[in-house]
Amino acid sequence: MKKMKLSQSGIGTMRVNNLDEMYPAQDILLQSGQLVQYGAGVYAYGNIVMLVKRNLERIIEEELNKAGCIEVQLPTLQPDTMWKSSGRWDKYIEEGVMLTVESDKGTYCIAPTAEEAVVEFAREKLKSYKHMPVTYYQIGEKYRNEIRTRGYLLRGKSFLMMDAYSFDTDLEGLDKSYKNIRNAYLRIGERVGLKFLPVVADNGSMGGKKSEECMLVSPIGEDTILYDEETQVALNTEILEKENYEEYLETEYGIKDISKFKKTKSIELGHIFQLGTMYSDTMNAKYIDKDGKEKPYYMGCYGIGVSRLLAAIYENSVLKDENGKVTGIALPKDLAPYKVQIIYKMENEEKAKEASELYEKLNGKAILDDRENISFGAKIKDCKILGTPYMAILGDKVEDGKVELEDIKTGEKRIATIDEVVNLIK
Repeated sequence: MKKMKLSQSGIGTMRVNNLDEMYPAQDILLQSGQLVQYGAGVYAYGNIVMLVKRNLERIIEEELNKAGCIEVQLPTLQPDTMWKSSGRWDKYIEEGVMLTVESDKGTYCIAPTAEEAVVEFAREKLKSYKHMPVTYYQIGEKYRNEIRTRGYLLRGKSFLMMDAYSFDTDLEGLDKSYKNIRNAYLRIGERVGLKFLPVVADNGSMGGKKSEECMLVSPIGEDTILYDEETQVALNTEILEKENYEEYLETEYGIKDISKFKKTKSIELGHIFQLGTMYSDTMNAKYIDKDGKEKPYYMGCYGIGVSRLLAAIYENSVLKDENGKVTGIALPKDLAPYKVQIIYKMENEEKAKEASELYEKLNGKAILDDRENISFGAKIKDCKILGTPYMAILGDKVEDGKVELEDIKTGEKRIATIDEVVNLIK
């Protein structure tokens, strides 16, 4: 059972100034100590941010499990021999993307992705057509030597990622697996309160034939997409650089006319690929079909930037006053680990007792602001910094046994009993 007393959190008075205009929510997290920066693109998470991240992971896991996927854990430290077998080692080293480690036992990379690792994992298990289709997934840290880190958690050197990999016996099966994960992505976006927009994209260094990015239309995005609001169809502008892109769009996605598409900014939150037999062929990974012949796996690859999604949710939860000034954060109620922050007059013994009673009854769903030497008014302002959806005030304006409950996002207030607050939150 998680509990949170601010006196034990190390958080003092939270004064945030001169917020980053592009990323105010994450700047609030940094200035208030909820994120701690160790270097460019490397961060530690405080308790609340960590628990929001954990709630995100839970939602992703639930939807992938519902889609029939199997959770595994692949190694982060991977030998260079595995990457050389796929032909990607030299390319990643040349591009400077990969972080490497030299040891007396050989050369390793700190995984930026896991296609090679999952092929090695699958070849030991998927030896027959009877073992497929199957999709493996994991959630864990990935590492890329980003030359230009940007947007705090939106683009870092170390980041949390969900990566999944499907294995099928033919292209028809791959197409079904691809659509299955695509639908799971849309459900995840719905549950976290963001509209995931599938965007036709280029496969880039991943290889393969068909891919889509899951984008969030946003003015703070670094990607430019072409988007038709009427049909809800979108594509990355990089596609227009492909030879015969018109034929490609029509053949693979059924898009015949892009004249009504308009440019807009977006954040990439995920990417799905149909890899085909690219990695199976280069790494000689095969199964035995029903006729007793060796055949290559048909693979799909699917990723969600969990820390990037976390950043997008925080930026989407910013509160502003009538003049457009940022005043705080109100996290979505289903994602917030603590639903209410309790503010009380510490010098009033009766109020302190009632606040403690409410805190205990909420059983891990509340933050108790028991910090000393901080004014009552400052605590009310600080409440909006931590992102809790509700604020419960036990002050002079309410009778004993009553609480002023405020919805942080809407500003709506009501007077309620302690038991009514408990029932609402639970």
